[in-house]
Amino acid sequence: MRSIWKGAVSFGLVTIPVRLFSATERRDVAFHLVHGEDTGRIRFRRVCQVCGEEVPFADVAKGYELPTGDMVVLADDDFEDLPLSTSRRIEVLQFTPADQIDPIMLDKAYYLEPDAVGIKPYVLLRDALARSGLVAVVKVALRQRESLAVLRVRDGVFLLETMLWPDEVRVADFPFLEEDVDVLLQEARLTESLIETMVADFDPSAHRDAYREALQEVIEAKVEGREVVPAEVPLEEGPPADLMAALRASVEAAKKGSGGRTPVREKAPAESVGDQDTEENGVEEPADSR
Repeated sequence: MRSIWKGAVSFGLVTIPVRLFSATERRDVAFHLVHGEDTGRIRFRRVCQVCGEEVPFADVAKGYELPTGDMVVLADDDFEDLPLSTSRRIEVLQFTPADQIDPIMLDKAYYLEPDAVGIKPYVLLRDALARSGLVAVVKVALRQRESLAVLRVRDGVFLLETMLWPDEVRVADFPFLEEDVDVLLQEARLTESLIETMVADFDPSAHRDAYREALQEVIEAKVEGREVVPAEVPLEEGPPADLMAALRASVEAAKKGSGGRTPVREKAPAESVGDQDTEENGVEEPADSR
């Protein structure tokens, strides 16, 4: 891995010199845009809409369009003068329970490696943070962009996860949230039974990127001059006409796939489904949900 940033974690009066490394990488298949006739690479030119001239990259500036349509041009010097208090620091602001951090706010993950002189304070803070069960909320500036971030311990290393600002998370404002949906008690119980039957520990290695593998097979076949037999993709069925029957069938299928385990119900379903009983709804209650 190659370091992409060098700075320090600032914790009270303690400074821990660190180097930053990307913790993740995308494994997408990369393509070039080419001319289909002769495979020549397609190049894009930077052309000014006003004068029609091609513009060298050195002359390209950033423009902010006003509501009036006028453009405000910002040069590199304008960005250099902006106050970034954390330009070379990861400033610890507070320590917070991890479950208070909404995952939707997490953005990009980085590993932090200490410099030789910072190993001891790094280990001290790492171990203390791991014992506390908390995460550190920090502020950091990467690529001229200041962000909130979370600092936590993963496999003995500090993991820095940048966060979106609160106003960058959209509100889930959908009309159906205002609708009064009538849910039958049996539908709720069958849905809970289906969930319970499908409970399992998450093993990331058990999942694979089937699309990328198939795409790689297509590329290899092209290189070798072979024909590719496309995999059959089952047609997606529409929503079931009988929701109750679909739930019952799903529960039975999930039981067979899990070796016939029957979930144990310890409490009644949520009150939001109402107080309907089995006889009132004319539906026989399954044995596994009683």
